Amino acid sequence: MEFNRPDLKRITDYVWEIPKSYKEGMLVPARIYASSGLIGKLDDHVFDQITNVATLPGIQKYAFCMPDGHSGYGFPIGGMAAMDVNEGVISPGGIGFDINCGMRVIKTNLTIDDVQPRLIDLVNRLFEKVPSGIGRTGFVKADAAAFRRIIEEGAEWAVNQGFGWKDDLEVTELNGRAEGADNKTVSDKAVKRGKDQIGTLGSGNHYLEIQHVRPENIADEQLARKWGIFENQIIVMFHCGSRGFGHQVATDYLNLFLSVMESKYKIKILDRELASAPFNSKEGQDYYSAMKCAVNMAFANRQTIVHLVRETFSEIFGQDAEDLGMKQIYDVSHNRASLEKHKVDGETKELIVHRKGATAAYPPGHELLVNRYKDDGQPIIIGGSMETGSYLLAGVESGSQTFYTTAHGSGRTMSRTAAKQTWKGEQLQKDLQKRGIYIKTGSFAGLAEEAGGAYKDIDEVIDTAHQAGISKKVVKLVPIGNVKG
Repeated sequence: MEFNRPDLKRITDYVWEIPKSYKEGMLVPARIYASSGLIGKLDDHVFDQITNVATLPGIQKYAFCMPDGHSGYGFPIGGMAAMDVNEGVISPGGIGFDINCGMRVIKTNLTIDDVQPRLIDLVNRLFEKVPSGIGRTGFVKADAAAFRRIIEEGAEWAVNQGFGWKDDLEVTELNGRAEGADNKTVSDKAVKRGKDQIGTLGSGNHYLEIQHVRPENIADEQLARKWGIFENQIIVMFHCGSRGFGHQVATDYLNLFLSVMESKYKIKILDRELASAPFNSKEGQDYYSAMKCAVNMAFANRQTIVHLVRETFSEIFGQDAEDLGMKQIYDVSHNRASLEKHKVDGETKELIVHRKGATAAYPPGHELLVNRYKDDGQPIIIGGSMETGSYLLAGVESGSQTFYTTAHGSGRTMSRTAAKQTWKGEQLQKDLQKRGIYIKTGSFAGLAEEAGGAYKDIDEVIDTAHQAGISKKVVKLVPIGNVKG
């Protein structure tokens, strides 16, 4: 069947709109944030998915697609929708299978000159220390009962075990713990899949990266300085989530929602992948609680990895992590739903904001900001490919146009299969090392899937977010070493 590509209305240089008239059942228009270059590269499936999202009950203002948008499950990756809590639904397809997949950034007082001579040893040791790849388990051995406690306590549990510092919690979204997570809403199958995976990176686009702050890449000198970022500094960033546990939680509730959605709640959808339940229903609230359990598992996972990273740096450099200045800048999710208050047509409403491959971007003074960043706006961590670089941004008041939401990464332009047909992992590793980027991976096929050419231009994605006013640039971080999941 031939796809009817929509006629896009250009709202600004970086905002495009698909009207409600495009598809029967659309309750609101769809808005896509993209430069002229990025909009031309969007695959047809993104237009179909984001306009399907616009049909979901209770959706407010628009269905949004961020500059890194590409097709996903249900929602496009880079999709966002805010639903009225009384009239709207919650949809696992709007949150993702890897619940609380997110980013964490650690600064150091080391410079490029300090690290370059030891880079290969450092990356090799990180590869040994932090398990990566499909099915890998971590050093934390928890039985089912212990794991059920962990998923209610989040990063707080890890810190209490000695895996990190109290200060880490103060610079983690939600202070590292989603309140209201009831482990009884999680299946035994999900617990079985997740209980041995704390302290592991996973596979796919998950990574642990050593990065360099080039002087010319600091965009906001005042904010960078306040956050402890300086020229030629070494930064550590990593990307991972709730692993098989989050995947099982999403699967369990998708199946439940499909069984009750139409028969019990008379909800009709255009795509089974958008299976939903009323947010205030028992099923909807149970899923919201289970989602929080997966959020907490991911926080505990990233907190444990921070501990392993600090141990590795201490071992290689013969100094305590504190002496190496290895303080956390921030930890942020890009796959979760959040209860938030927003103004909609002049009226303050409570909304359940779905962000799927999209990052919250709260401005200075926002009630959901951790205290450390009340004056700055939320730090936003946007990971690029292993070849190109990543960014730190900050939330701004003009971000209210997207319910304070921005991008989360580069966004794929090529399927994993196509990438493997285009690049060979072993050769890619050699080519990158010649360019000063040392990669360690357990799978050359997996490495080929993550070639920089399979992704959008990270600079264009970030420029779009910055120019559109949904977040502002602080600093670009360039990779020099990478452990690939």
